[in-house]
Amino acid sequence: MVKARMIFHRLLIMLDQKNNPYQQRIEKALESILPVATDHKSPNKLEEAMRYAVLDGGKRVRPLLVYATGEALGFSLGSLDKPAVAIELMHAYSLVHDDLPCMDDDELRRGKKTVHKAFDEATAVLTGDALQALAFEVLSQQDPDISLQNQLTMLNILAKVSGNSGMVQGQAIDLAAVGQVLTEQQLEKMHSHKTGALIRGSVLMASHCSSEERNKKLMDQRCALKNYAEAIGLAFQVRDDILDIQSDTETLGKQQGADIAADKPTYPSIMGMDKAKEKLFLLHQQAIDSVVNFGKEADLLRDIAAFIVKRIA
Repeated sequence: MVKARMIFHRLLIMLDQKNNPYQQRIEKALESILPVATDHKSPNKLEEAMRYAVLDGGKRVRPLLVYATGEALGFSLGSLDKPAVAIELMHAYSLVHDDLPCMDDDELRRGKKTVHKAFDEATAVLTGDALQALAFEVLSQQDPDISLQNQLTMLNILAKVSGNSGMVQGQAIDLAAVGQVLTEQQLEKMHSHKTGALIRGSVLMASHCSSEERNKKLMDQRCALKNYAEAIGLAFQVRDDILDIQSDTETLGKQQGADIAADKPTYPSIMGMDKAKEKLFLLHQQAIDSVVNFGKEADLLRDIAAFIVKRIA
């Protein structure tokens, strides 16, 4: 465990050195886009809850993937801001709803009370709804660096990875799987939707932050990036399943052992811990192999893949 922490912190320092401008950029963008109650004597509970759900916490893996993909393809930072913000808002919405009593009924998220505990259940539902709508509002704002066709494609990608073809379907499968014994293939399908979809969407949206002329030259690179995203998306969940057993509540910032307590199928439960760790290693290698034809411009993508498989929270 001590060795794992050392590896994690070394990776985190490396990422911070490279991503510090990106971290600052996404936090500033999120801060500016979220509504602020103007009447301090009578603050708007919904707006407070939206800011509570998004700010002050989170690894920002998805927006960092947007910037890392853009860096690998040589896109301007300005063209990447809107999809980076949109994907993080969508992710935040999913966490708020995932924590509700009718879903996973969690009390901790990112080391603090979940939204329905800090406010109330109705406010949490509305907060998720508002964050989802805001994600599409941000992404639909025209950008001069991106062709209208690509902008429409990004909106389509976000809708697909968020809805019945992606994350929401994954959550439905997850709820139906409680108490069931799944095969490895069934578990992979569930997590490729629930966790992997937004990660895949982060990379795919970023690959469309270009003009129409540039768009035609990116087909092979998009295919490689999609393979990379699918591998790290699944790796993220395998690591989550391992941490649910081997970590602790304080480190995770959420309840340790929640999946076991809820009788949910996980990779260690159906494969055993050793096989789950072997799968994690293979997925990491698959991600690295996917971007082998990229040069140093894809080093940030490689670092994020390493971070995902070595993280302790």
